Amino acid sequence: MKGRIVILGVFVADASFRADRPPRMGETLLGREFRLGPGGKGSNQAVAAARAGGEVHFITRLGCDPFAEMALRTWQEAGVQPAVTRHEDSFTGAASIFIEEATGDNAIIICPGAAATIGPEDLEAHADLMRGAAVFMTQLEQPMAAALRGLEMAREAGAATILNPAPAADLPGEMLTLCDFVTPNESEAEALTGIAVDGPQGATRAAEALLARGAGTAVITLGEQGALFHDGTAPVHVPAFHAGAVVETTGAGDAFNGGMAAALARGMAPLEAVRFGCATAAISVTRPGTAPSMPALAEIEALLRQT
Repeated sequence: MKGRIVILGVFVADASFRADRPPRMGETLLGREFRLGPGGKGSNQAVAAARAGGEVHFITRLGCDPFAEMALRTWQEAGVQPAVTRHEDSFTGAASIFIEEATGDNAIIICPGAAATIGPEDLEAHADLMRGAAVFMTQLEQPMAAALRGLEMAREAGAATILNPAPAADLPGEMLTLCDFVTPNESEAEALTGIAVDGPQGATRAAEALLARGAGTAVITLGEQGALFHDGTAPVHVPAFHAGAVVETTGAGDAFNGGMAAALARGMAPLEAVRFGCATAAISVTRPGTAPSMPALAEIEALLRQT
């Protein structure tokens, strides 16, 4: 490990209910399955980066409740160092996820709780941590002002900056100019650029649009097609790895981003870091869950050697 990774983001407890159909208002149904586990993009990415060998610090807000204890246990098991504040006047984020048995379609209610109040002051409170970072990464689940301030501070400190623009949202005009890497998936790239992305060709056009808006490097994840890397010279399609039968793809994007951040912090060249991220994601989809599916460094390196 050559450098520290600082990640700003959100933790939510995912409560998943599977049933034949959603209940009507006032109706009670018997479901088929229930799962409760750790979630939130920032938290998932922190776990992925730590299990991939990174020294990871995670900035967020939690309540003072059992879901906060779940978050702290998840990070302790993965080796993530929390930089959090606890708030008795609020609650830890939670998501209610209904999954239709026959189709797999879902309907989700998210209550971010204390994480909805994350602001620039949360970054400024950890100025020393930010100054020592080799890589800083954020998403858009917490308020935009906090993400923007984190990117500004990381750029001032000389850290490599990664924006995973998820969920997709309108970005302030200057935001992409602060990003050494922007890592949308296909739908997020289309939302940001207005360009349809259904494979490497569309991804190339969307990447060029993101570069034109100031991003240093665009990395568009393409699911089972891998990723498209474009640093302003020539676009490179990085094929997906195959690590076994696909079980669940929910946390694949977070696995990719966490793996890429860990690789950059170790000093890998950007294109090799993207390959490392693809290998991380490939292993994660062979397992159920999000944070629990993130692979260890030895597993990732073994897959890279085999390919």
